[in-house]
Amino acid sequence: MADLYEEAPCGYVSITADARIAKVNRTLTDWLQCSHQELVGKSIHEILSFGGKIAFETHLAPMLRLQGEAQEIAFDLQLGDGEKLPVFGNAKEKRGPSGEHLFTRLTLFKAIERRTFERSLIEAKVRAEERFNLEHGQLELRDQFIAVLGHDLRNPLAAILAGTQMLERQAVLDERGAMIVREMRASLSRANALIDDVLDFAMGRLGKGIQLDYSAEGKLAEVLSQVVHEIKAIAPDVELVFNCGDLGSVQCDPARIGQLTSNLLSNAVKYGDRSQPIVLEAAIDGELFHLSVANSGDPIPEPALAKLFQPFERGRVSDREKGLGLGLFIAHEIAVAHGGEVTVSSTIAETRFTLSMPRKHRNAASGGERA
Repeated sequence: MADLYEEAPCGYVSITADARIAKVNRTLTDWLQCSHQELVGKSIHEILSFGGKIAFETHLAPMLRLQGEAQEIAFDLQLGDGEKLPVFGNAKEKRGPSGEHLFTRLTLFKAIERRTFERSLIEAKVRAEERFNLEHGQLELRDQFIAVLGHDLRNPLAAILAGTQMLERQAVLDERGAMIVREMRASLSRANALIDDVLDFAMGRLGKGIQLDYSAEGKLAEVLSQVVHEIKAIAPDVELVFNCGDLGSVQCDPARIGQLTSNLLSNAVKYGDRSQPIVLEAAIDGELFHLSVANSGDPIPEPALAKLFQPFERGRVSDREKGLGLGLFIAHEIAVAHGGEVTVSSTIAETRFTLSMPRKHRNAASGGERA
């Protein structure tokens, strides 16, 4: 038994009630590079590092007083050559018949590799957090730059648009000149739409989300009719059917719902079968407002459906029709801002995008103030 105690693969030390070393095995003396005689009678604190003393007094000793034992307390031993030895300690008190504290048995296990691994994990976590914060800051700065750039681009575009309008009203243009002005206005319209998409995307990334304006409430049907007129002007070869119920009681931001509808219709024109009609339907069903856009054509592949509403996702279109891939993402964000959602189903028969949202603004429905 004596050999088992002395040569055990862990350190053993018995500590008196006043925290002095009463007994220690050879394994521990070898670790500490000293003899039994040098250790017995010393305070346990003398073989602990500075951090080890703190761990002993703040973790191990309180747990011993509370429950009579402590498990897997990590601390460092102070070696004779000045180095530190990481260990895990398990301790248990020995008490007499009347409950008096006789001594404490403490077993120590080397934890060099485990502590090294734990410290490397902590260092890796710190580096990962620093990298995340750096990249997050760069992304936020990029989004702010995009928002400012998009806003500032509107002024020169507005000036060019005003110039084309003036040319149309006041200048005598031949057929080629009139055609060039029309192309310029179409390009300006497309550029403004791209800027609107970029600004909405940047605002969403900056945490501001889609901003809603309910001041034009009650004009939803009028706005949808205008959107249909615009799409027909852009794609005169496509038949567009518009079925609209009474939308007077729908509480929403009509301009934003119009933007959502325009994005869905543009999507149907780009990817649908242009020889078949596109159907836009808008109606109230109980407390819900539904708006759907359906088109014929090849069904959307399953892999594409999964990420259809993610930003910068685009299908195959001609170079002239290429956008930023933000239309469906912004449509989804507009639906969410209204407390609703946009869903999609796509089969051989048709591809249908459907907006479903509460007919009443949620604050109005609860009797509260509206934003």
